[in-house]
Amino acid sequence: MRYLMKPVPNAHGAAKAQERGVALVVVMLFLIAITGIGVWTARQSMLAENMARNQMDHEVARQAAESALRDAERDIDSASMGVLQEGASCRRNASAGMTYGLNPIEFTADCAQGLCDTNDTSYASSNWDTASSSSSSSSSSSNVEPWWPKNKGGQWNDDETSKPGRNPVNDNNCLTFKGAVPLGTYTGVPPIRGVEKQPEYLIEVFMRKNIRMNLEETSVTSTAENANQWARMYRITARGFGYSRRTQVVLQTVFFP
Repeated sequence: MRYLMKPVPNAHGAAKAQERGVALVVVMLFLIAITGIGVWTARQSMLAENMARNQMDHEVARQAAESALRDAERDIDSASMGVLQEGASCRRNASAGMTYGLNPIEFTADCAQGLCDTNDTSYASSNWDTASSSSSSSSSSSNVEPWWPKNKGGQWNDDETSKPGRNPVNDNNCLTFKGAVPLGTYTGVPPIRGVEKQPEYLIEVFMRKNIRMNLEETSVTSTAENANQWARMYRITARGFGYSRRTQVVLQTVFFP
């Protein structure tokens, strides 16, 4: 009598096959983890680079705005000369005999030649929340300020074709342009390199009485107004641009000539 013997399964071989399957899963998990870490690291590096670039762009725009503030002060101080500054496109006064500087009557509600005038009532009622692009500071009932952005009714005027040009020099718009003054228009300072657009400024005039005067001061301005006189002061608002025109910095200062 013969007995048929069934083959006994090779337990060692089965264990090896099972081990190969587990190793594949472990390797795949490691690959997924490494890929995820690599993607996260790359995104962090790009984020850090973008942050550094944005910070540098913002700093460039801030320095450009600072340059425009200084340029506006030179504009105010040199207006009494009545001469065309070297490299400038325009001059403030028609002749050297006009030594009165900036004439208050030349300041208008629509900021002609960058000189803005808004009555005190409008300043008192100005409201950022209710202002809009349809608001106009030329209206007596306006509730906007000239240095506000265009979408709030401000007077910046981004139409470059309506302003004087410097390269080449073009003075055709000197007497007609409205809104902000590009850097160097009246002073002739060289343009800033590396920015998308040259910085610009607006000048507002205020007549105030009893302005602060300490014991060491004999007058409140260099033009000899004392505390009991109406003294003229200017508020300068400058807007600087970075490598991108979307990067903008606005600075403001009060200037006593």
